[in-house]
This record gives sequence, C-alpha cells and structure tokens, in this order.
Amino acid sequence: MTTTAIGSPRPQSFKEVWLISAGHGLTHWYTATFYILLPLIGKELGLSYTEIGLIMTIQHLAGAISNLPGGMLVDTVGRKGYLMAASLFWIGFPYALMSLTHSFWMLLVCVTLVGIGNNLWHPAAIPTLAYRYPERKGLVLSFHGMGGNLGEALAPFVVGALLAWFGWRAVVVINVVPGVVMASMILLMLGALSMTRSRDDGALNAAAESWNAKKYLHDFVSLLRNRSLMLVSCSAAFRTMTQVGLLTFLPVYLAYELNYSPFVVGICLTVLQIAGFVAAPIAGHLSDKMGRKRVVISSMLLTGATIVGMTLAGRSAWFVVFIALVGFFLYAMRPVLQAWALENTPKNLAGTGVGLQFGIQALGASVAPAIFGMIADAADIYTAFYFLAGTIVFANLLVFFMPNGEVKQATPAVAA
Repeated sequence: MTTTAIGSPRPQSFKEVWLISAGHGLTHWYTATFYILLPLIGKELGLSYTEIGLIMTIQHLAGAISNLPGGMLVDTVGRKGYLMAASLFWIGFPYALMSLTHSFWMLLVCVTLVGIGNNLWHPAAIPTLAYRYPERKGLVLSFHGMGGNLGEALAPFVVGALLAWFGWRAVVVINVVPGVVMASMILLMLGALSMTRSRDDGALNAAAESWNAKKYLHDFVSLLRNRSLMLVSCSAAFRTMTQVGLLTFLPVYLAYELNYSPFVVGICLTVLQIAGFVAAPIAGHLSDKMGRKRVVISSMLLTGATIVGMTLAGRSAWFVVFIALVGFFLYAMRPVLQAWALENTPKNLAGTGVGLQFGIQALGASVAPAIFGMIADAADIYTAFYFLAGTIVFANLLVFFMPNGEVKQATPAVAA
C-alpha cells in the first residue's frame, strides 16, 4: 500500500497491473496460436511425434539460454516498459516468418527467434509488479498469470475459427497485428504513467541504478548458491515440463487420435485456460495469507491426479471435465512459485533472479516435449501422458525441502 507524506494510507492504482497483464496475455496468445497450428504444420511437413516435440524443445532451449542475459539486461539497463514492448514485437514477427517456411529446419530457426524474444518479458514485468505491490505479491502476480491464461484461452478459440476460413500460413501473418498494437499501447501508456512518478516510486521506463561489474558478478554467484531460490526454480522447472508437454501434445492427441477439428481443439484448450484463469487469483490470495508451500503442494498433488484421470477418461465426456481440472490446479501454482522465488531474491537482482528462474524452467520445458514425443513413438501417446503426471509429482518432492514459505509483511512503499 502506498502512503502519503503524513503517513495516511492511500490506495494504489492497478493501472499498471492491468496493462502489464494484458501485455502478458499477448505473449501467451502467440504461444497458444502455435499449439493450435502445430498439428496442421506437422501433417503438411510429415513430422513424427518426436519431430513435433523437438520443435518445442528448440524453442524452450533458446528461451533457457536467453533468459539469464535478459534478466541481467533488466537489472543493468532498466527501461522495463521499453523492454516489454520490444519483447512483444520480437515474439510476433518470427511467427509471421513461419508463413514462408517449407522445411523442418526453417521452422526451427523461427521458433528459436520466438524463444529468445519471449524471455525478455518476464524479467521486466514480474519484478515491476512484485515491488510495486510488496504486500500483495501473490495476488498481483496471479493477475499477471491470468493475463497469460486469458491470452491462451482466447487464442485457440479465435485462431480455430480463423482456420475455418484461412490456411495456417495466412493466419500467422494476420496474427502479427495484435502484437504490434499492444506493443504501441505499452510504449504510450507506460510512458504516460511513468511521467507521473519519480524513479524511487518505480517509474517503469527509468534507467537502472549505477552498477559495478565485479560486485554484480559476486551477487550473481550468490544467487546460484541460494538454496531456497534454486529449489523453487527446479520445482517450477518440473511443473513447466508438465505444462509444456500437455500444451504441445494435447492438441496433437485431439487432432490425431480423436479426429477433432481445429475449432473443437481450440475449445478444449480454451476450457483448460479458463480454468487456470479462475484458479490464479484464488491461489495467489491464499498464498499471501496462508504461505506459499501449502498452496503449491496441494496444487501439484491434484494436478498429477487429474492428469491420470484425464488419460483414463479417454473418449468419454469426462475427458473435458478433467481437462478443466488439470488447468485449474496446474495454473494455480504458477504465480505462487514466482512470488516465492522473488521473496528469496535481493531486490537489486530481481530481474536476474526472475531470468534465472525462467531459464531453469525453460530447460525443463525444452526436455519435456522431446521425451514425450519419443515415448509416444516408442509406446503410445497415453503412456506419455503418464510421464507428465510423474513430472509434477517429482516437482512436489522438491517443495518438501523448502521452508514453509510464510509471507513476511513488506515495508509499505512511500510516495515521492
């Protein structure tokens, strides 16, 4: 909560929360679009399950490599609003280039560029929100996560409908427009907002504080030795393995095994994301009140159980019910893990800490699709879904080694 000069409470505006969350929605819009297009691209290029998995592996591997430099860039340069706008453009443009691809290798180049651009967003956005609202980290980061869920919920529905009228190559070109519009809005609106604030109050386009390379390197090494941060990040990596494996191959399963149309596939993914949209603020608020550990453990256990239930449901109507339950529990823990990691990171290294966490997550994400594809080719796709249930269970085991994660009340920010 912000205070006035005489110390009386003054409510904080949530304008930045809504704007940054909307921008986050666009980053996930593009990702969700690609998940819908992937079965069509796979069929056109004659790709195996392993090759489809490798596409997403390369994208997330590029993200893992670029996340840490992205976090360092945020901490050393600042200008978070500009970096967020650049990220949106960098994500959308390579997808448009995919319209020109006619080979597997050209496609890998495009997804590599996407992986790099996508990971400029989080090191800039997450610390901005967390430190602007120190007593409500879990809640505001859940709103940020809800933006991602909303983007991933709307994109399958819209793109599924577009595919009824256009080919996938035309759709990726059309899809550049929302990213360009949103990037422009962020530049204009964040610039206007930052003009009303001093640097001490968190102006989003302010330059970073002066820094010393030797001291920064020493501080960075301390992050690698931070046991709590590394445990949370590794647990988040296994959770992300579950998420990315599911998002990559659920559309493929629905299209290949159940013969669903792109529109129906889009509806199923929308159900998954709507459930996550509902879960995020509930989990974020509860974690602020009850502590991070309780919320994460319960969400992970229930995610594993519902993935098994989804696999067993097969072609029945229960399949869609379990999709919703998976989305609810899987996405509930995402903002909680992010808030937990930030609480174990020094404020001056917030961008680097987020970059480190997302880099480790991206390594997990890069492994999951390839392993899933190989299991599906060697056995069947149902067996591969059981592998995903196992990854979330292992993520939960890591959490048991963490302290309880009870939230310490932060010192309120003081307006300039």
